[in-house]
Amino acid sequence: MRTPPGLRFERRLTTPAWLPFAVPLGSIVAALLITGVILAATGVDPFSVYRRLFDRGYVGDGALSSMLVTATPLIFTGLAAAAAFRMRVFNIGAEGQLYVGAIAASGAGLAVGGSGAGVAIPAMAVAGIAAGVLWAAIPGLLRAYTGTSELITSLMLNYLGGLLLTYLIFDSRSYWRDTTSANGRIFPTGKTLADAANWPTLTTLLAPAIVLVVLALALAASLGRRAWLARRAGAPAAQRRRSRLALGAALVVVVLCVALMNVTPAQSVDFPLGFWIGLLAALVVWVLYRDTRFGYEVRVVGDSPAAARYAGMRTKRKIVAVMCLSGGLAALGGASQIGDFSHVLDARGLQQVALGYTGIVVAALARFNPLAVPVVALVLGGLTNAGFSLQGADFPSGMVGILQGALLLCTLAGEVLGHYRLRGGRSAPSVDASAEAATAEVSAADVVLGPT
Repeated sequence: MRTPPGLRFERRLTTPAWLPFAVPLGSIVAALLITGVILAATGVDPFSVYRRLFDRGYVGDGALSSMLVTATPLIFTGLAAAAAFRMRVFNIGAEGQLYVGAIAASGAGLAVGGSGAGVAIPAMAVAGIAAGVLWAAIPGLLRAYTGTSELITSLMLNYLGGLLLTYLIFDSRSYWRDTTSANGRIFPTGKTLADAANWPTLTTLLAPAIVLVVLALALAASLGRRAWLARRAGAPAAQRRRSRLALGAALVVVVLCVALMNVTPAQSVDFPLGFWIGLLAALVVWVLYRDTRFGYEVRVVGDSPAAARYAGMRTKRKIVAVMCLSGGLAALGGASQIGDFSHVLDARGLQQVALGYTGIVVAALARFNPLAVPVVALVLGGLTNAGFSLQGADFPSGMVGILQGALLLCTLAGEVLGHYRLRGGRSAPSVDASAEAATAEVSAADVVLGPT
C-alpha cells in the first residue's frame, strides 16, 4: 500500500557532519525572524531592538561581568537538568534543590566563616551539595521503588523548598535570620556572611569579542575532530570533503573574530569562582557520561529499561544515583549564588529569578550536552540582563521572554529535522506491504518448485 502524494517525514539513516551545527544556527535565525515579525506587527523596529539587546547584553560597558552573574547559577541548574534528562528521568525540582543548597551553604558559611576562606568555602560547597543530594533522593527513591512520577514529586518539592526558605527568614527567628541589627529587627533579612566566606573573584581586562573567539575555536575543534574521525573511519570522499570545507569555514570565523577582538575596546571583567567550578562540573559530567561504565549504563537504562534489566543492570540504583547527581549540581548553584553574589540568604530574591526552571530551558537548548550548557547559559544570561536593563516605555517588557520562548520552540522543532528529513512525492511501500509481497512470492515459489 502506498501513501498519497505529498510531503512526509522520513527517518534519517545517517546524519551529515554539518547538521548538528546547522540546526542550532537555523533555530536561532528562525527565532529572530519570528520575534522580528511580532515586533514589527506591534510597531517596534526589530533591528533597533536587536542592536540594543546585543550592545547591552554582550559588548556594552560592564555587560560581560553582568552576564557572568546571571549565567553562573544557570550553568549548574542546566547541568542538573541535562544529567537527569539524558536518562529520561525528568527532574523538575532543580528550583527547590537550589533553595536547599543555598540554605545549607549559608548555614555553613555562618558557622565556620571565622575559620578562614580555606575552611569556609569548601564547607559551603560540601554542605550545599549534601543538602541537594538528600532533597533529590526523595523523588528518586519514590520513582525507583514505588513507581511514583518524579516529575510530580520533584515539582511539589519546589514549593516546599520555597516555603521553607520563606519560613526561615520571614516567619521565624531562625539561625539564618538577622535579629541583632536595627534594620534586621524591622525588616526581616538574612545574616550577612563573614568576609572569609565570600567566594573570590578573578578580575581581568577582556575584550567582549573574546567570547566569540572561544566559541569559534570550540566549533573549529569539534569540526576538526569530526573530519579526523571521518578520515580514520574511511568515510566516503564526499563526506570527507564536506568536513574539510566546514572546518575551513570555522577557521575563517575564528580569524574574523580575532580581528573583531582587536577593534572592540577591552573592559574589566569579574570572573566569579562559581563560574570556574561550573565549567569544571560540565567537563566532569561529560566525561562521566561518555567514558565510564556508569555513563554507559545510564544511556542503556534511558534507551531501554527492559534491556538494561535483562543485562543485569541495577536500574533502580541508577535512577536514585542520577537524581542525586542532578540534585547535587543544582544545589551547588545555590551555594555559588550565596558565596559569589548575594552573601546573604535572600528568600525573595532567590524565588523571583526562577533559576531552576530556566535551567531546564538551558539544558533543552544545549540538547542535553554538558559541554554546551555553559555556552547556552552565557547566551541566555546576556539576554536576560539586557531585558532587565532596557526595560522601559520605549522597550517591550516581554520581548526577551518572547525571544527565549521562540528560541526554545525553534530548537525543539529543529530536533525533529535532526532525526527526520522532509520528502515530497509518493512514499516507498510500507513495511507491512513489502512483507506481504515477499511472503506471496515465497508461497508461489513453493507451489512451483516445492518446499525447500
